[in-house]
Amino acid sequence: MPSVLPLGDPAPSDGLLPGQALAGAADRAFGLYVHIPFCAVRCGYCDFNTYTATELGGGASQDAYAGTAVAEVDFAGRVLTASGLPERQLSTVFFGGGTPTLLPAGDLARILAAAVDTWGLAPGAEVTTEANPDSVTPESLRVLADAGFTRVSFGMQSAVPHVLKVLDRTHTPSRVPQVVQWAREAGLAVSLDLIYGTPGESLEDWRYSLETALSYGPDHISAYALIVEDGTKLAAQIRRGEVPGIDDDDHAAKYELADELISAAGLGWYEVSNWARTPEQACRHNLAYWRGDDWWGIGPGAHSHVGGVRWWNVKHPSAYAARLGSGASPAAGRETLDAETRNVERVMLEARLVTGLAIPSLGGLGDTGRHAVAGLIADGLVEPGAAFQGRLVLTLKGRLLADAVVRRILPD
Repeated sequence: MPSVLPLGDPAPSDGLLPGQALAGAADRAFGLYVHIPFCAVRCGYCDFNTYTATELGGGASQDAYAGTAVAEVDFAGRVLTASGLPERQLSTVFFGGGTPTLLPAGDLARILAAAVDTWGLAPGAEVTTEANPDSVTPESLRVLADAGFTRVSFGMQSAVPHVLKVLDRTHTPSRVPQVVQWAREAGLAVSLDLIYGTPGESLEDWRYSLETALSYGPDHISAYALIVEDGTKLAAQIRRGEVPGIDDDDHAAKYELADELISAAGLGWYEVSNWARTPEQACRHNLAYWRGDDWWGIGPGAHSHVGGVRWWNVKHPSAYAARLGSGASPAAGRETLDAETRNVERVMLEARLVTGLAIPSLGGLGDTGRHAVAGLIADGLVEPGAAFQGRLVLTLKGRLLADAVVRRILPD
């Protein structure tokens, strides 16, 4: 089953935000995340808040979902205005899931149109949808492009059939070059998502997947280590000994190979797990998360953040629809972050970026962070040249040990 929601304070039924959310809002970008909670099949490794038709039963309708999402867009517009937030156009919009393209392209276009009517799109705004390779057609991609979508992120995951089988992916490897071509013909930028460390995947399997993905000339690649979450089918298979467990050394070797091959193909890393052909083709929506900007999350289980106020919606699509149908906020809970927590989160996220952290800003954490820099240089975890210029930027070794670097920076 999908992962549980965090604990927090009760969220007000009117959704109004406290004054803290207003401070500095005019200087922060504003984005929209739209969660589409439907999948044709639940992948064995997935613990996202997604549902198949069997899991949903008759309690929620994919056909009605676009209308429900539009209702939250309208609600969000009213809440932000009533809370006193300044008017801001959308810098980014990201449709994720689940499989957004399991809905008709016209439904996704309808949700985007409602968002544009409510806030407008900033010049050059990035509008992305995730998609499974077997969930799009040339026609559907053209509809999305005509509606204002600018990029598509395909869940390729692997080019090796036995790896896809372990992951319960439903597409065949031969489908990926087709959909990349269709997206290009529609005028969409293309990102490919890959997963490494699947049980039974050899280093040569991973090399083949990387080389195959790069041969398609994507604008962007994400490569994520497989994490086995409790409660998933894959976790149960590992526990029963049906497939081998996860090996940290295997993950490290595969990450190093990914960086080597992707960099050689002309894409540069900008976040530990992400590479782009040019800085302009980095995923600006995800950068907004890592930089602590504002976004509203539409959909069941979606999370939002405005000015240090964070909230999350009820999980089940039926409960979500019922809340909005009654005119109430769909939020299940929220938290207001204090300055120390926000600073810690800033360090945790910005340390993962190629732009790194401003070393003087570590003083806000006490002396621990600044005193740690010399040791991090000596251990080969951060770039000496960048450090001498006042920024903490991870080396390749540092990226492999990013969490450990952050622990050394933060006070006990």
